[in-house]
Amino acid sequence: MNKNAKAVVTVVGKDMVGILAKVSAACAEAQANVIDVTQSVLEEFFCMIMIIDIEHATAQVDELQRSISESVPDMKVHVMHENIFNSMHRI
Repeated sequence: MNKNAKAVVTVVGKDMVGILAKVSAACAEAQANVIDVTQSVLEEFFCMIMIIDIEHATAQVDELQRSISESVPDMKVHVMHENIFNSMHRI
């Protein structure tokens, strides 16, 4: 991966025990370091945004998304490289 490469991970769905742990474990398995995370539970709905460092990741972004999705199969997961995220949100 590129030096200082980051990705944005979003996870949304019905709240359940262990979501953060499972997503973090999938990232760790791919050598992607969690830099920052914010999460909320609105009634029974869970929403999390995570910034991960993928500089030393052993998986590509699409593989990482698949792995995270498999770890929380009832959740909607999206992983986007920061370059794409920044391009989409540039004014």
